[in-house]
Amino acid sequence: MSDKHIKNIETKLLSDNYYILNRVTFDYLMSNGEWVNQMREVYDRGDGAGILLYNKAKQTVILTKQFRMPTYLNDNKDGFLVEVAAGMLDKDNPEACIIRETEEEVGYRLKSVKKIYEAYSSPGVMTEKMHFFIGEYTDDMKVNEGGGVDTEHEDIEVLEMPFKNAVKMLNNGEIVDTRTIVLLQYAIIHKLLE
Repeated sequence: MSDKHIKNIETKLLSDNYYILNRVTFDYLMSNGEWVNQMREVYDRGDGAGILLYNKAKQTVILTKQFRMPTYLNDNKDGFLVEVAAGMLDKDNPEACIIRETEEEVGYRLKSVKKIYEAYSSPGVMTEKMHFFIGEYTDDMKVNEGGGVDTEHEDIEVLEMPFKNAVKMLNNGEIVDTRTIVLLQYAIIHKLLE
């Protein structure tokens, strides 16, 4: 990987305990024409997918609630977040991933989804690209109670709620997960539930 603005890339593995953490040093050409040496720690946890599930007839959405240790360590009093269903790609494509994760986390088997965005989650430190989806659900698509995968020790609460309640939670700061904010704002802007 090289182009006219970057050269001499060196990578040193710092950790591969769960995901990959590397120290990357490189020379970067500044806009003023000066070459400078820079160092970044880069966390590679793979790519992910998230979905806003909505039901037009009932005017509802399905969100999840689960404990997130990093948020607990950074001022989230109880560590729980309200989020869209989401997960990491497992050598599959984003569509297959989000259909699988939807069934595992919230118990609905979707036939189709619509991809609306893909974006980098935290580009200053992570390689992760998030794939954003929307999907319409109906009661007859429910195949189990959801809650996550036992072998992965997931403990996910499924929250079906009126869309207007989710918007209130967004506006009053109860929803602080970026993926969920992006997808709820998409639903508002594109009048998904009107």
